[in-house]
Amino acid sequence: MATKKKTDPDPAEVPLDAAGRPRLHKLVVRNFRSIGVNPVEIELDDIVVLVGPNNAGKSSILRAYEVVMKHGSKECHLIADDFPCGVVDPTRLPEVELQTIVSNRAPGDRWIETTSEGELLIREKWTWDSPNKAPVRRGYDVEKSSWDEQVPWGAPNVANARRPLPHRIDAFASPDVQASAIASLIADLLRGKVAAFKSDPGAEKSDYALVIEKIRDLQTNVVSATEDEVRKIEREISAYLTRVFPGHKVKVDPKPETDVERTFSPFKSSPEVLMGTDGGYFSSIAHQGSGARRTLLWAALRYLKESEDAVGSRPHVLLLDEPEICLHPSAIREARTVLYDLPTTGRWQVMLTSHSPIFIDLSRDNTTVVRVFRGDAAAVQATTLYRPRRAKLSDDDKRNMKLLNICDPYLHEFFFGGRQVIVEGDTEYTAFSMLREVYPDEYSDLQVIRARGKGVIPSVARVLLQFSTSFSILHDTDGPKTASGGTNPAWSMNSGIADILSWPNAAGRVHLVACKPNFEVALFGQEVRDEKPYSALVRIRTDATARSRVKALLDGLLDSTSQLPQGCIRWSATADLV
Repeated sequence: MATKKKTDPDPAEVPLDAAGRPRLHKLVVRNFRSIGVNPVEIELDDIVVLVGPNNAGKSSILRAYEVVMKHGSKECHLIADDFPCGVVDPTRLPEVELQTIVSNRAPGDRWIETTSEGELLIREKWTWDSPNKAPVRRGYDVEKSSWDEQVPWGAPNVANARRPLPHRIDAFASPDVQASAIASLIADLLRGKVAAFKSDPGAEKSDYALVIEKIRDLQTNVVSATEDEVRKIEREISAYLTRVFPGHKVKVDPKPETDVERTFSPFKSSPEVLMGTDGGYFSSIAHQGSGARRTLLWAALRYLKESEDAVGSRPHVLLLDEPEICLHPSAIREARTVLYDLPTTGRWQVMLTSHSPIFIDLSRDNTTVVRVFRGDAAAVQATTLYRPRRAKLSDDDKRNMKLLNICDPYLHEFFFGGRQVIVEGDTEYTAFSMLREVYPDEYSDLQVIRARGKGVIPSVARVLLQFSTSFSILHDTDGPKTASGGTNPAWSMNSGIADILSWPNAAGRVHLVACKPNFEVALFGQEVRDEKPYSALVRIRTDATARSRVKALLDGLLDSTSQLPQGCIRWSATADLV
C-alpha cells in the first residue's frame, strides 16, 4: 500500500465533483490473451469504436479494462488461457497499464504528471505472474521516473472508486448475464438517487450520507469497545500456540471495513426486472429474445443518460461487444444515437467493438476510431484511424458528414480497410460496384466512397487523410459556363478539390482524376439525362468496349502509373482542366 504524505488528503475523503470526474485517457495492453509482447495502445475518448476483422483481439481490449477494475476480488485473477499461448513465461507476463485523467492532486504530487493539454494524469500498471492469483499493481512515480511498488489511492477498493465504473456487455452473453447487466445498470441508478435524497431539502447532507456517517461512528466505537477483548483473545491463543511453537505469539487486528457503503443498502444487491405486454404476463428478461434484451439495454442506458445527474456520482464506462447483433435496422440507428448521446452527460465513456459502419458517426466531436488487426507473425496491432482533435473538421465538414451518414449509413466502410476511391456521385459508384461484382478477385478490397456531391469531396478527403496511405478522387470537370451562358458553380468547385493537394500530409497520397466534361461523355461518348446509374449499369453489362473503358479508369484510380482512357485526366491545377 502506498505511503501517504502528511500533506496529502485521504483519497477516500476527497469528493468527486460533477465537473471534474475522472476520465480514462489511455489503455496499454501487453502479453494478454492474443495480444503479444508489442503493446497495443488505445487512446480513449468519449466514444471509441474498435473496428477490424474477426478474431483480431478487439474483445481482449475490452476485457483488459474490465479485469483491472475487478482488482481486490477473484474476478481479477487470470486463467491459464489468458497468458500468451496458455504458457506462463516470466519474460512475457500479462500487463495492463491504465492512464487516468483526474481533477485534483489528492493522490499526491509523486503520482501526478501534467499532459500537453495541461490535464493531470496518473499511470498505474497491473502484472500477473501466475494464473488464479491476484496481480501486482504498481504506480508510476514521476519524481523517480520509474514504476513503484507503492500505488496512488492505496487499497484496491478505494482506488477503484476513483476510476470510472465498467459495465461489460458481451456479444454472445447468456440471457442470465444480459439480464444481470441490465439489472446492474438500474441498481446503480437507484443507488445514485438514494445517495442524493434529502428528506429535508434544506439539509447540508443527504439522508444517505448521514447514515454512512453513523455507520462509521459505530465501527469506530465497536473497535474501541472490544479492544480489551481482543487483547484477551491474543493472550489465550498465544498461550496454546507457544507450547507447539516456543516464542511465537498471535496478534489480531480487527480493522473496520473501509468501504462502508458495502455494509448498507436499502435494496437487494440486484433488482428483479420483468418484461411483458401491457395487460399480459410479465416474465424475467432472461426469458425474452436476444433483440428484446438488447433493446431493453438501450432503453435503460437512455434513461440513465437523461436522468438527473447526482452531484458526486461516479462516472461509468460502457464496454460493448458488437451492439448491432440481433437488432432490427431501425433499432441499430436508434442504438447508435443512444450510445453517442451517453457522454453528453459528462458521466459516461463508451468503448465498443463493431463490424457495422453504421456505428461510426464523424459528425460528432467525441469519436475515436481504432482499427485492430493482426500484423506480422499474427501479432495483434492497433492503429488510431481517426481522432477529432487531429482531424479538425470544420462546421461545414461536420454537416456534410452528417448528411452523408443519413443518405448512406454504410458510408464509413472505409474504416474497415481496403483501397479507397472517392467518387462524386451515384453513376460512378454504380459502375465501379458492378465491376467489383464482375471481377471479385481483382477488386475484393475496393472501397468506393460516394460523396454525393462535388462540394462534399473535400470533407471526405479530410477524414481519409487521417489514416489512409493513399487514395484517389474521381469527379467531373464540368464546364466554366452553364447552358444559358452563366457562371457554372460546379466548375468553381474544382479549385476546392485542387486545394486538397496543399493540405498537410496530402503530398503523394492524394491523386486527382477528372472526366471531361463528365463521366458519361468521357466513358460512353454521349450525354445521359435520365436514370444515369441504371444506364451505366446496362452499358457495362452489355457493351464489352464500354466495360473495358470503365475498368481502365478504375485501374488508373488504383494505380497512378496505369494509363487512363481517353477523356479522363490526372490533374493538379485547375489550368489542367481547360
